[in-house]
Amino acid sequence: MMIQAFIFDLDGVVVDTAKYHYLAWKELAGELGFDFPEAEGERLKGVSRMDSLEIVLESGRITGLTAEEKKRLADRKNKSYLTYINRLDEREILPGILKFLKKIRAEGYKTALGSASKSGGMILQKLGIEDLFDVIVDGLSIVKAKPDPEVFLAAAAKLGADPGNCIVIEDAQAGVLAAQNGGMHCIGIGSEEILKGADVVLEHTGLLPNVNYRALF
Repeated sequence: MMIQAFIFDLDGVVVDTAKYHYLAWKELAGELGFDFPEAEGERLKGVSRMDSLEIVLESGRITGLTAEEKKRLADRKNKSYLTYINRLDEREILPGILKFLKKIRAEGYKTALGSASKSGGMILQKLGIEDLFDVIVDGLSIVKAKPDPEVFLAAAAKLGADPGNCIVIEDAQAGVLAAQNGGMHCIGIGSEEILKGADVVLEHTGLLPNVNYRALF
């Protein structure tokens, strides 16, 4: 039987945790004696923890730190971030996502989470929607960051689906590229200018339940 599946990115697609990452980095910047403006926070989307730290340090013109000091700072930020996401509940699920998940599962499609977040599984638990995903692949089980397709290919393999029979739902350019690099279709959430290469681009997640995804398979 041919398995057709949807692979969801987490942040900006299922839930908006970017704001909590930003608040945690802003807190760390404050402790280091400088302000980290929201406009700068945009640069952190879809970026790994250590690369994000470099952006924050650069913003505060802080140089000369050892690898050990950097690791301590990144851990401090993560502790703060986890405090924020511990308060998550179903009210934080982005519009249309619950309806869309239930609809595609009722139609027999498989679903997976494909996220670089090391807290992916925990976040789905907090939102109460873990059981709407057949497979969870997050930052704990992958090595390469998007645009490398590792996370999506791992999700497809776990589902037993051919990459060409998978639709990735993404809100970041690196994620769209990862889907392309993995030979998958992609529905982008956001701006067409940024999400070049996506098969379909929707302005926001609320439009997902009405999209003609069958045409993509």
